[in-house]
Amino acid sequence: MSDESLADAGPPEPPEPRGALPEYAERVLEVAELIPPGRVMTYGDVAEWLGEGGPRQVGQVMALYGGPVPWWRVVRADGVLLPGHELRALGHYRTEGTPLKEAGRAAEGHVPRIDMKRARWDGGERAERHT
Repeated sequence: MSDESLADAGPPEPPEPRGALPEYAERVLEVAELIPPGRVMTYGDVAEWLGEGGPRQVGQVMALYGGPVPWWRVVRADGVLLPGHELRALGHYRTEGTPLKEAGRAAEGHVPRIDMKRARWDGGERAERHT
């Protein structure tokens, strides 16, 4: 984002405690905000959608800066809920109607997984949302 477009954007929404976000982080967070309720993208999907970085870079951005955006919509490719945040994420998934696969009794903690076949979003609304 150029300095001119930043000036036209007006004051930032609540300032980040770490100072200005790196450009890549801003772009990752913008994608997270585009994911519709009840749908998810993997870390790799986000990187592919942006055409740069990879799953680890997206994960790092989400870990450092993802709190203000719907972080629960950016997930692991296997559908396992984010360790340490399972219950918070599960609440969001249930509220939004995100398709889940109930865990079997042998699964640790009996926490469901995301049903990736039904919940995964391909970014199909990209053109409409960015115009």
